[in-house]
Amino acid sequence: MRLVDSHSHIDFSEFDDDREAAIKRASDTGISNIIVSSITAKRWPLIKELCNKQPTCSPAYGLHPMFMGEHKPHHLTDLKSWLEKETPIAIGEIGLDYFIDDANIKGNKESQLKLFIDQLALANEFGLPVIIHARKSLDIVLKHLRQFSSLTGSVHSFSGSEQQAKQLIDLGFYLGFGGTITYTRATRLRKLIALLPLESILLETDSPDQPDALHYNKRNEPAYLLNVARVVADLRGIDIETVAQITTDNAQKLFSL
Repeated sequence: MRLVDSHSHIDFSEFDDDREAAIKRASDTGISNIIVSSITAKRWPLIKELCNKQPTCSPAYGLHPMFMGEHKPHHLTDLKSWLEKETPIAIGEIGLDYFIDDANIKGNKESQLKLFIDQLALANEFGLPVIIHARKSLDIVLKHLRQFSSLTGSVHSFSGSEQQAKQLIDLGFYLGFGGTITYTRATRLRKLIALLPLESILLETDSPDQPDALHYNKRNEPAYLLNVARVVADLRGIDIETVAQITTDNAQKLFSL
């Protein structure tokens, strides 16, 4: 049984003391691939080095909407140059976050949107999937994805409605679910897991963030993806092997693993 962690930040400092051990724990648990999404330009070389050393890790490069204060105008040009030289499996983590306090600062939403559209255009140019972060912005994200009809990708940590989920699936996008669904209070998301086609679902940890219910208030890590898979199986009334096979096939297809 193999699983793919479709969204992790195992490059973060929370793993500095045991990164190799955490990756080994993941492999021992059946995690065959870990997709490492970037947040800022300064982290691209770190992620490149990590993925070169760890064959189970694959890089995605992008500029995250929560870090607008760290992005410089030349970083978009730098990203294009980086994509020309490197072989990432996706552009990410990109998107819109209208939930954070900074979104209320004058011009922030507009800057986020421009950066998002520019990175969608790069993904279109390079034929790469995108890994999207979207909070309180899914309708706007959907609007602009429709303008790039050939694009595909994932919306990680999906938290939207059933209608929004179906619209994304109709556009050829996958929906990422992680530790949040393991909490019984997450009734809306758990209902989605039971209803949506498994062929459109990806499993993720978003480690070191968003730990599952068994590791509440602790550091998350890719090995815990197995707990997410178990809950998906329980909610759908199927065996975990089927969940693993289909979601792994989804990730392999999307990211050309």
